[in-house]
Amino acid sequence: MLDTSEMNGAPVASNPVASGSAVLMARIVDSAGQAVVRSDVASITVSIFEIGPEDSGLPAVVPGYDAVPLDVDQVIFDTPEFGGLWTIDEEGYNFRHEIAVNSAAGFPKPHAHYQVCYELESTTGERSIVRFQLRIS
Repeated sequence: MLDTSEMNGAPVASNPVASGSAVLMARIVDSAGQAVVRSDVASITVSIFEIGPEDSGLPAVVPGYDAVPLDVDQVIFDTPEFGGLWTIDEEGYNFRHEIAVNSAAGFPKPHAHYQVCYELESTTGERSIVRFQLRIS
């Protein structure tokens, strides 16, 4: 069964994630519509929230996964990446993060819904949020 989520208002279909890892990719642009590059991003953090299947109530942060810092150089690319798992379009992605999916790595409950939330702070102090919703099988 496919799950559907939205990214920038467009539906995105994905299979439930099993134990192992999930590769999360996106094309992140600035307010002018230009792809961000490493020098635009001062910091990036990731938080994981457990959410109800219908997003009922406030999401609960998974202990140990509240604003965990990431290395900008490891997740943001200066030139668009293509191919592999990216099949959405021909413009490519500039953000990629592989995250372990198991009970010891921020996903303690099988068959639950989670939101992986990335907060980017630009070098000018602006903050942007990128969210992915995962259903763990």
